Amino acid sequence: MQKMTNIRYVAFLSVVAALGGFLFGYDTAVISGTISKVGSQFELNTLQSGWYVGSALVGSILGVMIAGVLSDKLGRKKTMILSAILFTVSAVGCAISNNLAELVIYRIIGGMGIGIVSIVCPIYISEVSPASHRGRMVSLYQLAITVGFMGAYLMNYWLLNISYHYHSSNQLLMKIFGTQEWRGMLGVEAIPALLFFLIIFLIPESPRWLIAMGREDGAQRTLRTIHGNEEDVLFQVKETRQMLDAEEKSNWRLLLQPGIFKIVLIGAAIAILGQFMGVNAVLYYGPTIFESSGLSGGDSLFYQSLVGVVNMVTTILALLIIDKLGRKKLVYYGVSGMILSLLAIGIYFLKGEIWGLSNSFLLVCFLTYIFFTAGSISAVIFVFLSEMYPTSIRGIAMSVAGLSLWIGTYLIGQLTPWLLENLTPAGTFFMFAVMCIPYMLIVWKRMPETAGKSLEDIERFWKERYPNK
Repeated sequence: MQKMTNIRYVAFLSVVAALGGFLFGYDTAVISGTISKVGSQFELNTLQSGWYVGSALVGSILGVMIAGVLSDKLGRKKTMILSAILFTVSAVGCAISNNLAELVIYRIIGGMGIGIVSIVCPIYISEVSPASHRGRMVSLYQLAITVGFMGAYLMNYWLLNISYHYHSSNQLLMKIFGTQEWRGMLGVEAIPALLFFLIIFLIPESPRWLIAMGREDGAQRTLRTIHGNEEDVLFQVKETRQMLDAEEKSNWRLLLQPGIFKIVLIGAAIAILGQFMGVNAVLYYGPTIFESSGLSGGDSLFYQSLVGVVNMVTTILALLIIDKLGRKKLVYYGVSGMILSLLAIGIYFLKGEIWGLSNSFLLVCFLTYIFFTAGSISAVIFVFLSEMYPTSIRGIAMSVAGLSLWIGTYLIGQLTPWLLENLTPAGTFFMFAVMCIPYMLIVWKRMPETAGKSLEDIERFWKERYPNK
């Protein structure tokens, strides 16, 4: 191929799909600033509070279970449109909920949107991006997630402050932005959700999906805009068609073939293990953890905003180097730093008072941990999962990996309060440090380095390593 890629067009397609990541990040992180407010509003006990936090994760599990099938049957574009509708309904519903049951239902609906975009958006980006830029482009999705995190933290902090002085004669507005500011925190997500819905109509369907559906004319039109060279277009269509012709049509039975099953297990393992290395405990319960160290509620939200800033900036750094340094090296360096940071946080909670360690030490440890996390496992997970599976089963295999990821996330969301109470904060963070070790071993021993390889080249690697009879 002659490498005449229209990188601006590819970047545009990737940014549009990455908006789903922003909604993912906002919907995931906004919950951290509403837990105590919703708990007071509805007089929740510990189990009910955990259910409020975990309800969106239940929705995410439901979403990933259908996302692969929908994206393979309806296409990547229509599936993204569906997710935008779910996010919009969820945001509006949460803002006007009358009781906990209604709030949980709308959080589940939003969670389904999260589950769907966590599968279909990285797939879409990986399928429109050339090998030389694919890691960077898929990382835009992770960057959008971190921007969503930061946006949620900053919005929570801002709405909390204005609620003290907000006055309106409109009872609904007063409730949303004044007396029950958690409604505004959850409801403003409707604005980016509607933007995502509208802008999706400006992008084409994935050319690889079109080829799989036998619609090569549409695929060639998109590929001409991407490559600008007829020879490259014909080469891409021919290579994708050859790989598809050698495989059976997409169905769940294919996942049980010995070779493919091993690949799916590897993806599922790195997806679920990543959730037990502490990152979501920090993102969901950061303010609660900071408050346990003696900070006020406002200061805790401010500290959490700093976590969001570091998360976003580090993701930008990872985006710039992921195709040059490689996915696996990022994991080696980053996870090593995560282990040291987690041990330092555990030591703070174990010996901090005796040694006279300040809250500033805790903040530095948290920010260091987020720096290494955002630059490694968070940056590579969706890149790995979006590019490691064969075209014919990419959607349903991603659903399995996504299901593993969200089961892990749900368990962490539910178990973190229990872990903090029963293992103590120190024991909890020591446990997270231990869980980093098997993750790094799997990436070292089982995952190939995928930087610079086409999706078809990666598929050939797996076929040679785990051939099916």
